Amino acid sequence: MAYYGNFYTAKLGILGLKPENKMLLKLKNEVSNWNKVDSLTPVIPAIHYLAVTAQTLPGKDQLFCQRMPPNQIQRAVDMARILQGIAILDVQVGQSTVQKEIPNLEKFLSQPDVHLGLDPEWSMKKGAIPGTKIGTMDAKDINYAIEYLADIVTKYNLPPKILIVHRFTKGMITNYQKIRTCREVQVVINMDGFGYPAKKITTYRHIITAQPVQFAGFKLFYKNDIKSKPFQMLTPKEILQLNPKPSYIQYQ
Repeated sequence: MAYYGNFYTAKLGILGLKPENKMLLKLKNEVSNWNKVDSLTPVIPAIHYLAVTAQTLPGKDQLFCQRMPPNQIQRAVDMARILQGIAILDVQVGQSTVQKEIPNLEKFLSQPDVHLGLDPEWSMKKGAIPGTKIGTMDAKDINYAIEYLADIVTKYNLPPKILIVHRFTKGMITNYQKIRTCREVQVVINMDGFGYPAKKITTYRHIITAQPVQFAGFKLFYKNDIKSKPFQMLTPKEILQLNPKPSYIQYQ
């Protein structure tokens, strides 16, 4: 169960919204809530940090993305270790590519408690400016990430890596049936849409359940999920009644 965001802004999630001590306390309370609902599946807390963020301006390399400084990424890893959990480094490539951006994170991914996230929404294949349309990734992009992580597992003799891939439309992932899983990497397709409960459940069924890969995830928004009627965020009990049951829960 992860808290998501970036330390530089509150707009991207809970990690940038509260001071570190208050945020960690809130996360611990959420962990406790989930453990009460399902005591047979212990919760692993996680810090899901945006290590590469899509931008609306081209930047010095003209790629419409910004890489976070190593000390900020290390801060996210250290926070996860305070929780005795894991860190997930998320990548929004903008007009760059997974092939260009993921190798920059090997210093961190080579550590056993650091994993990877990909956000196709911000992958602009045809030169669009991030935020003007929903982006997309093909199975070949995701397979590259899987193969890269598998090689790291072998190279550094690590336990399996987790790859989180966000999705709330079918077009965000093309050729999903060609995604190649392997024992070194556990692939989670994370339902990333926001809205009222019925809308989120429908999206989960149409986008995650209907096009299965390996594991399923479910994202909750502290703000956006309660902006539309009936102004209610799904509870842990309601989410765990879904089939398949999500293995990964993310709060933004």
